Amino acid sequence: MKRAVLICGAGIAGCCAAIALARSGWTVTLVEKQTAWRFQSSGIFVYGNGLARLHALGVMEEMVAAGFAIADGRNVYLDADGSSLFETFYPGRFDGLEVTPILGIRRAEMHRVLSGHLSRLGVEVALGCTVESIEQARSAVSAVLSDGRVVACDLLLGADGIRSRVRQLLWPDVQPRYSGFGVWRSVHDRPAGLGDKIMMMARGLRLGIMPISAQQLYLFGTVVEPVDAWYAREDWARLMQSRFSVFRGPAAHFLDELGPQSELLYTAVEEVLMPAAWHQGRVLLIGDAAHASTPFMGQGGAMAVEDAVVLARLLDRTTDIDRALERFSTVRSPACRFVQDASRQVGVSGARSDPQEHAGILDAMRTTAQARVDEFYARLEQLGFDHHQEETP
Repeated sequence: MKRAVLICGAGIAGCCAAIALARSGWTVTLVEKQTAWRFQSSGIFVYGNGLARLHALGVMEEMVAAGFAIADGRNVYLDADGSSLFETFYPGRFDGLEVTPILGIRRAEMHRVLSGHLSRLGVEVALGCTVESIEQARSAVSAVLSDGRVVACDLLLGADGIRSRVRQLLWPDVQPRYSGFGVWRSVHDRPAGLGDKIMMMARGLRLGIMPISAQQLYLFGTVVEPVDAWYAREDWARLMQSRFSVFRGPAAHFLDELGPQSELLYTAVEEVLMPAAWHQGRVLLIGDAAHASTPFMGQGGAMAVEDAVVLARLLDRTTDIDRALERFSTVRSPACRFVQDASRQVGVSGARSDPQEHAGILDAMRTTAQARVDEFYARLEQLGFDHHQEETP
């Protein structure tokens, strides 16, 4: 008899898990609290490790076609005035697979690709629906949904993000932690000659420029923001201009054109620091629900995809679901914590506003940045499922 899974949340983690498990023969029900397929339309960039996992999922080529590939993996670093600082190159090979080093893509396009695969696989998707309560027996889960249905399944996945309803029900003491940073994003027309990923550096500020299609790019800026800061949407354009006004060079045109018509997004950055295990009985948390990270390493989406791929592989290798879930936390927790720690350190470094500290950071980066990139991805490979000892649960 086919095993059944209920997945709560249709973000990157939930959609990828639904695709992976449906391909493995599971009966999949996916519920999403939004009433329509509306996802944040700003951009996201995916590095080679994430694309390797999207390849394992069978969706990489469509993702690359829908976004903007930086084939040489070049990341250009500029001073606030636009003058050149240094360059780094991201790897185009991960776990033996040749991949695009950096892909920029609209989040909405990423979800368009994923939702198309869900449809072709016949995954049942219920929009405007979430979990109200969960009951567990020894080898099964029963969930009451907000539409009144009761769903019985062999496994329930909480892939419902930082504000996870599933986590709230079973792990009420685990709460998101504010990082101290806000992220400002805006989408713009892409000039034909702008085809690199650009990071601009100023004291206490970082501003990135990333192509996300042949026609568009997005800006993403990080800045220290007060706890509980809230800003009216109609003020976002003015505030983003004010926050990052020190940046000129290639950023100047995009910042100057911000206005009421602009596509903008502001989010306060939170983390979820949850110790393993990430499961109770047959309920497992994945993605941001279990290990939300700051955005400074660009790994949130990649970690969500890897969760889905690793979980499906573990469940394929055994009929013992409980043992597979235990193994999942053992394998994934070190990698996700490594990313969280590295990302937080980059954010803290970038927030330093003292002129001497800032100058010292830039001097160090000129000589060590490439080595740090190489070391980071080598370590991710070492922590990955394909390199983990005792893979069979």
